[in-house]
Amino acid sequence: MAVSTNENRQKDPNAPHAYLYGQTLASNGMELHYLRTRPSNIKLEIVNNNVPLTSYYGINGGFFYQTDLLSIAVVNDVPVNQAEGIYGDGGANVKYARGTLVWDGNSDKLSVQVVERASELNVSDRSHYWAQGGISMNLPQSDRWKEQATAENAPFADEERLRSAAVYDFDGNLYLIVSNTKGSLASFREAIVERIGFGNLKDGIFLDGDGSSQLHGREAELRGDGRPVVQMLRLVR
Repeated sequence: MAVSTNENRQKDPNAPHAYLYGQTLASNGMELHYLRTRPSNIKLEIVNNNVPLTSYYGINGGFFYQTDLLSIAVVNDVPVNQAEGIYGDGGANVKYARGTLVWDGNSDKLSVQVVERASELNVSDRSHYWAQGGISMNLPQSDRWKEQATAENAPFADEERLRSAAVYDFDGNLYLIVSNTKGSLASFREAIVERIGFGNLKDGIFLDGDGSSQLHGREAELRGDGRPVVQMLRLVR
């Protein structure tokens, strides 16, 4: 997949600036692009569009089918896809308890919690948090991550596909990562461990992948296969 750069385009002066863009190549050949920011700078946004075709900066979110969200996407206990009703509104990881990235606004702390429903999430203030569902990466447990990913029914784990993830370090920085080369879930995780966060990563989740792996920033665009996605992690500032 080619990377479209924005170097020759007129820049939007109101576009977000509170992030750091990076591109890196792992020894296994996986090319990673990332946006590093603080979790307080994230909004879970319904877009129903290809991420680079929106006016927003960020990357794709969790799993979906047509206009239904199959992964948790909740802000302050409110599912973000409210117009869809109960099923597919973002209030549940449909069918499976799965790794869910949670930002607790009161403590400004990130965690990964394995839950099926947003009501099971452990936060200090249910009116000040966001939660994005995906698949557990289990960065602290290199010997058990694949077992956990299998238990969470990670789709197409061994196939060569584009990949996306959201990981965080011990300083509370959030990295939104999209690959520009295809690989298995294992090779993507290996590349992240090697090339992101300078050995300071704490944990994270895999997001939807393949054609849904999309990134939009001032510096680059990755469009996946051009398909629309339902929801994204959007940079606010």
